[in-house]
Amino acid sequence: MARYTGPVCKLCRRENTKLFLKGDKCYSAKCPINNPRVQAPGQHGARRKKLTEYGVQLREKQKAKRYYGVLEKQFATYFDMANKKSGVTGDNLIQILESRLDNNVYRLGFAQSRAEARQLVTHRHFTVNGKPVNIPSYLVKPGDVIAVTDSFKDSSKCKVIAEAIDSRPLPTWLELDKEKLSGKVVRLPEPSEIDISLEVHLIVELYSK
Repeated sequence: MARYTGPVCKLCRRENTKLFLKGDKCYSAKCPINNPRVQAPGQHGARRKKLTEYGVQLREKQKAKRYYGVLEKQFATYFDMANKKSGVTGDNLIQILESRLDNNVYRLGFAQSRAEARQLVTHRHFTVNGKPVNIPSYLVKPGDVIAVTDSFKDSSKCKVIAEAIDSRPLPTWLELDKEKLSGKVVRLPEPSEIDISLEVHLIVELYSK
């Protein structure tokens, strides 16, 4: 599957907001977004043009895609799923994206970034309700328990993870057992609870055209 492999800080500069793609650097003073003079990437990055209505909607979709590490086709599939569910389409979309296994592995502190979480999941280092799952896009549900496999617990990588697990705040919709290196999905989050400002109604408007 095609995936962006270039400098991830460039993506944050393009969206002019933190997308938390660089692990610990995003939480430090070294994050480029902390610089008030930060410019968009490119030779003429300082010249931010006024966006059209379509441009504003497109940028919001791109921001969400990059934040969760999802490609265009899969993002469109998630929107279709959200649109078919009862309730507010925008809220449903955020909850589906937040339900991805790689996102929850990252949220629980078992990886420094979602990209690292995807790699760890693909290498079968996590279980869901006791069963190994190697699909990053697997959608977890409230009540599901995500745990580190016994074989991975003995690795040096896992020991580094365990030592740094308190470096990020734990979302209120998740429970963490640091001793067992496992976490439980208590509920699905509301859009207002995630750590990035997303105008999901703009994404809904874009796909509704």
